[in-house]
Amino acid sequence: MSLGDDGAYGGGEYSGQGPGQTRTRLPGGEGDVYGSGRRPRGGMSSRNLVTIVGVVVLLIAAIAFANRGGSGSGSDSADGDSGAPAAQPTAPTGQRPVSGKNSDTPTIPSGFPKSEQGAQSAAANYAVALGSSEMFKEETRKRIVRSIHDPAVVDRLESTLDKAYSPAFLKNVGLNADGSAPKGFTFVSRTVPVGTKVSSLKGGSATVEVWCTGLVGLAGEGSTDPVSDTWFTITQKLRWIDGDWKIEKSQQEEGPAPVSGDVRASGAKEITDAVEGYGGFTYAR
Repeated sequence: MSLGDDGAYGGGEYSGQGPGQTRTRLPGGEGDVYGSGRRPRGGMSSRNLVTIVGVVVLLIAAIAFANRGGSGSGSDSADGDSGAPAAQPTAPTGQRPVSGKNSDTPTIPSGFPKSEQGAQSAAANYAVALGSSEMFKEETRKRIVRSIHDPAVVDRLESTLDKAYSPAFLKNVGLNADGSAPKGFTFVSRTVPVGTKVSSLKGGSATVEVWCTGLVGLAGEGSTDPVSDTWFTITQKLRWIDGDWKIEKSQQEEGPAPVSGDVRASGAKEITDAVEGYGGFTYAR
């Protein structure tokens, strides 16, 4: 989450995208503060857009059907060159998700394999936990930090976070002193990993980049800080400690961010219902 005047805490370490950087969308007229949605871009009609989307969907379906069934004979390459590098999958593949759950924070998986895929799975799930609304409440924040970090850095990190999530900061982002949302509003802070990449892996140390999109803001009628999306990349340095990957250090930078699509912005109630009705996932590579 983003903390401090510049939207980060710890000089870039353990920084995130949070309410401090959320843009306020002003409505074009009276009505829902979430506005009436983005205006369509010129040069492309709705019919053309639907046609393009339809072609893309059919292409994806065709590729998925062609690849169904795994390793059939003659499917390595068209020219028979078995030395050609395999394409990176766009869907979660490989090792099965872990079955363990952390005893202190059961929503966070544990027991990741000591492998490249295990490090990616751990980093993705840890990014979700660090970008959640539970980080804004002292009790749940401490449980999350202690569950997924190297014990050697926990005390220093907790002290830094306690100062960062001060009552003044919470008030500035529209929350109560205990980190809860005001009556009639729902605070949204959710991180969704899009992909992972291992920058380095050697023995019991790994560096993993997690490309994420996120939602952050206050949902509710009359909100001056409505829920908006953001894109960022979290880089985590992990260590293998007591049979699991733990975060030794983490930092974040903005992007890569795609061009926004022509999608109507939803109203406050629709956003609130979606956040309360749709749960998150356990991520595995």
